[in-house]
Amino acid sequence: MYNIVMKTLARFIQERREQAGLSVTGLAKKSNVNPEIIEEIESGKELFLPVTIRQNLAKGLKCLPDEIKKYEKDFSNDFVSLEIIESLKDLILNGAGGLKCPKCGANLITKVERMYDLEDNLVLHPKAHCSKCVFQIH
Repeated sequence: MYNIVMKTLARFIQERREQAGLSVTGLAKKSNVNPEIIEEIESGKELFLPVTIRQNLAKGLKCLPDEIKKYEKDFSNDFVSLEIIESLKDLILNGAGGLKCPKCGANLITKVERMYDLEDNLVLHPKAHCSKCVFQIH
């Protein structure tokens, strides 16, 4: 019996970072990416990266962005309607607890990120990921 381990985005980033001899903080400085984002990627919470994060990580890890992208989760077959996602975002922003995943019914782990726009206005950004399946709001 063969034990085949599929490489994930989390594993790829962590292995490349360790091969480069970098800590999470070191990679954050080299790639100009917040260390918390790198920790979320390496813990498997982030499965799909914005283009700028992917490009910055590739620069810091000395690889091509496409090498990272091939390990990202393809959400094209996991469609949840925009109405459901927007409704969940509103609930998260309003502090609702006990939210369930629209795909599998498991608990959603939620948070509200506090960001600032170019004019230093506070922008609240709801995020969520399922405790069991790959569903996430980012």
